Amino acid sequence: MDLLLASQSPRRREMMSWLHLPFATAAADVDETPHAGEDPAALVLRLAQAKARALPVAPETWVLAADTLVVLDGHILGKPRDAAEARHMLLALRGREHLVLSALALRHRETLSTRLVSVRVWMRAYPPDEIEAYIASGDPLDKAGAYAIQHPRFQPVARIDVCYAAVVGFPLCALRALFVAQGLPFPVADIPAVCLARFGYTCPRQDAGRLL
Repeated sequence: MDLLLASQSPRRREMMSWLHLPFATAAADVDETPHAGEDPAALVLRLAQAKARALPVAPETWVLAADTLVVLDGHILGKPRDAAEARHMLLALRGREHLVLSALALRHRETLSTRLVSVRVWMRAYPPDEIEAYIASGDPLDKAGAYAIQHPRFQPVARIDVCYAAVVGFPLCALRALFVAQGLPFPVADIPAVCLARFGYTCPRQDAGRLL
């Protein structure tokens, strides 16, 4: 199949490479401003769909797009504009529970299929000096909510309730479900095994990769 990933995210490109699916990449430039009163789940789905539609492609091409939001107390935490905003987000999240919403959209011609994964995340009570060291690394500035769950030194997350890959920003079981629903080839059957091998994370749904 002719597959285009509408993302320049290094993390998503790397995770796609684990699946043995040939693909190309291109950046999808969309306005990510929320609409007035827009629910976070509606927003993340709309943005994934907009990215999938934004790229002009040949009729035979399938376009895959994704978007991820961090939501604390009903408020969306986007990518911080600077170190001060990153610090504010990390302090607000410290020791608390929040939601990570990850949406996928798969487009072929005029057909658009979507999946949404919602994950509850509990942050650890990391001290101020760890926040400052993490900000100094520059890593928070291109991350929704100003953090990456997979960061090897900061490791801000205490626990999650379901999908580690969704918190990274690319829910692999949901991706497999999209492909299977469209009758598309998907070489990797056991997604939980991939997450265990790549993230060291044991998925609580050990049959998820086989059933979806």
